[in-house]
Amino acid sequence: MRDLIRLQKLFAPYRGWMFAGLGFASVTILANFGLMTLSGWFLAATGLVGLSSFAAQNQFNFFSPAAGVRFFATLRIASRYAERLVTHEATFRLLAALRVWFYTKLEPLAPAALQGYRASDLLSRIVADIDTLNLFYLRVYVPLLTAGITTLAMVLFFGIFSWPAALALGLGLSLTGLGLPLLTGALGRAQGAEITRLNAALRAEYVDAVQGMGELLTYGAAPALAARVEAYNSTLIGVQQGMSRLTGLGLAGAQFLTNATMLAVVIAGSAKVAAGRLYGADLPLLALGSMAAFEAVSPLPVAFQYLGQVSAAAKRIFALADARPAVAAPIAPAPRPEGYALKLENVCLRYAEGSPWALHNLNLSIPEGRHVGIVGATGAGKTTLINLLLRFNEYQEGTASFGGHDLRAYASEDMAAHITVISQRSYLFHTTIRDNLLLAKGDATEAELWHALEVAQLAAFVRAQPRGLDALVGEAGVNLSGGQGRRVALARAVLKSSPWLVLDEPTEGLDAATEREFLRDLAPLLKGKTVLYITHRPAGLVLMDEVYALHAGQAWHTAG
Repeated sequence: MRDLIRLQKLFAPYRGWMFAGLGFASVTILANFGLMTLSGWFLAATGLVGLSSFAAQNQFNFFSPAAGVRFFATLRIASRYAERLVTHEATFRLLAALRVWFYTKLEPLAPAALQGYRASDLLSRIVADIDTLNLFYLRVYVPLLTAGITTLAMVLFFGIFSWPAALALGLGLSLTGLGLPLLTGALGRAQGAEITRLNAALRAEYVDAVQGMGELLTYGAAPALAARVEAYNSTLIGVQQGMSRLTGLGLAGAQFLTNATMLAVVIAGSAKVAAGRLYGADLPLLALGSMAAFEAVSPLPVAFQYLGQVSAAAKRIFALADARPAVAAPIAPAPRPEGYALKLENVCLRYAEGSPWALHNLNLSIPEGRHVGIVGATGAGKTTLINLLLRFNEYQEGTASFGGHDLRAYASEDMAAHITVISQRSYLFHTTIRDNLLLAKGDATEAELWHALEVAQLAAFVRAQPRGLDALVGEAGVNLSGGQGRRVALARAVLKSSPWLVLDEPTEGLDAATEREFLRDLAPLLKGKTVLYITHRPAGLVLMDEVYALHAGQAWHTAG
């Protein structure tokens, strides 16, 4: 329940839209109730007047009830249209707000705090769980509050004619709208949560299957994955069948209570008619009104079943949103760097309490404008050094300064403004070359884009493409060679033009000839910048002023 209350608080900026949709939904129910009650009374009264004297017929007002029937019919149509329009507008606004809010919660967690999650699980939470949360307003919030508002109004209206009939209606609506849904909700809550879990697991398996199809086929592991998917599917179908049975029982119970309530209302009204304390035409009013009143509570059994799925999705979303970033954001605004020197003294960093030190008593000084190479075996701490510099991971001991200020005074976005990274894993989005370049400088002109491509020695290739800058690079740059993909990263670095340049294994996976060409085009870009070149290949080290070897989390000067 706390998660649902918290979810509702997130929707606070859109209360106007939410209440407007609720209001139109209530008007629609009450308009239908008014139409049925007035129609029942009008038809019965007209029949009774037809059996009376000619004078009584002339005195009967046919026009006002007829106009009332038309009014309620028109109002019902108009309010239904407005309700659909407003509730769906509210739904889309809430969905957009939820996605933006969740992204703002995820961003500070990346990459360190998200490393324990499967990419497919994150995708499931971002897409499927957010969509499930969006059902809260349309399938839970509006039906529940509409039922409460309209039930009170209709019971009070019945009280004008017969309080026993009003009590019968209130009891029937309460059992149908509250008792029955609570029962089916309690029975279906675990199943609803299980459906959410199974859908998430299935999506994770499908994403893994698509991403790892080559390995699955190469090692003959596809049948095992297909068996897991089949097991999930079978379990999901079984749970969904159970939910369907609950839904059927709920609908049958609601229909029974509807008919039983109408019978009780008619009996209560008939007693007053027989006693001469109720006009005969009022009895059809009560009968048809009680039947129409159940439109208010008919969505509630399904709403309570959705409640289980929404609660499970909210728990998954808030569990991730509440995760603590690996690096705490600084309280004060980031200071302006006084130069761009980096100095590390006895720095120790590990990724979890009790785990081995990834960096241990690391001492490293990189003056502004210096080109420093770092070499080391796998696991020596090279990537950890980059994570430290970019403020992705926090160090636990020692001191670190950047630009003359404590490194902890900077957030990761502050460091990103001063540092450009080119790595073997520089990601290319499945969009155009232009859009991939604009990531580095969103307001770059056409001339600036072509200049960056010229510097990166990629302009001729792009001009040869039929669509030029608007050529698609494909998923993860599949339409480009490895060397061309690195040159796109070089062009980004030209556009960003930051004072620091970090090169993380930029030639990994390239053949010797392509590596030489890449390093030749990289050399002019290094001028005037502070450079940290991390590699285990010696070719690029000739561009460095000095070289350090990382071993067991410590740096040892080797050359320069």
